[in-house]
Amino acid sequence: MKIPYNNIFYTEKEIEYVKDALEKQQINADGKYTKLVSSLLEDNFGIEKILMTTSGTHALEMASMLIEIKPNDEVIMPSFTFPSTANAVMIHGAKPVFADIKSDTLNIDPADIEAKITKKTKAIIPVHYGGIGCQMDIIMDIAKSHDLYVIEDAAQGVNAKYKEKFLGAWGHIGCYSFHGTKNYISGEGGAVAINISDSELIKKAEIIRQKGTNRQEFIRGEAKRYSWVDIGSSYGPSDILMAILYAQIEQMDIIKAKRRVINDFYSENLSKYIDAGKIKSMTYIPEKCDSNYHLYYLIFHSEKDRDKMIEKLKEKGISAVIHFVPLHSSSMGRKLGYTPSDLPITENASRCLVRLPMYTNMTEDEMYYIIETIDSIFKEF
Repeated sequence: MKIPYNNIFYTEKEIEYVKDALEKQQINADGKYTKLVSSLLEDNFGIEKILMTTSGTHALEMASMLIEIKPNDEVIMPSFTFPSTANAVMIHGAKPVFADIKSDTLNIDPADIEAKITKKTKAIIPVHYGGIGCQMDIIMDIAKSHDLYVIEDAAQGVNAKYKEKFLGAWGHIGCYSFHGTKNYISGEGGAVAINISDSELIKKAEIIRQKGTNRQEFIRGEAKRYSWVDIGSSYGPSDILMAILYAQIEQMDIIKAKRRVINDFYSENLSKYIDAGKIKSMTYIPEKCDSNYHLYYLIFHSEKDRDKMIEKLKEKGISAVIHFVPLHSSSMGRKLGYTPSDLPITENASRCLVRLPMYTNMTEDEMYYIIETIDSIFKEF
């Protein structure tokens, strides 16, 4: 049996909606399906304004522009994240300041955020690892006491909650991804969630997103001419991509429920290896969190054991993978002056973590085959 790490799930409606967009000649940004998607997300998540983007990376870049990140500003974030989180502030000349993570959830540690704040700190970017929420109430209190912005990197956290509030709706701005590896996909795509009731900020976001023009005001009849008014870029996704995404988010909760079955199956069958001392930990969801079950991981006691598990699974046709190379210990991180020892919990997680296959349409036979294979491998350990 061959089992990939990820497999695209689609609902059958995607083809119907894409065909509809083509037949209606709506393939550019801000067509019928872009409006449907943004409205549905706003309503479901209780967000003031959703603007769809071409990627989660571009959502982060827009967020940095909206809060006016400038050279020499510092922005606190975890190192255990994708480079886009840091790039979004570095392209404006700001410095990413890496904080360590908590060993249970692999989310940024609020205590280390507090320790890293200086007079130059402009914002905090918490990353919701694997769709499990950071301690957003504590992080927002820290931000408020130091007059800082919070941009949520909720790329992996669409349709997940912390304390009954959706991820991406806690911070001043939230950023989502709909990349082909995520739970809800459009191939490429993202969104900026604006949680501040500020018409001028929303207007600014519309201008940035539409190449620095007042296109949206013009369309609404609020401006006589469509022209260049400020800096910006082309961040609006094709309506074809949004047609695909609309089919996905119509079934958000169904997809989430399917993934929960896989998550719970893994936990029920693999927790015995923590008790036996063969693994250090596994995906942990605190009671305050409602996960979207984006991924499932095991953390071994050593990099050697982790690599052995990956190799043995590969021999049996099962694709299991590592995750982020921590930004602080990457070649770029070293250029910024960091060393691997700076963030010990992050470094250990990176060296010892393996992600198991996790996709919405995983079959029961596939799940049993993975567990049976892991059981047989552990007998060799």
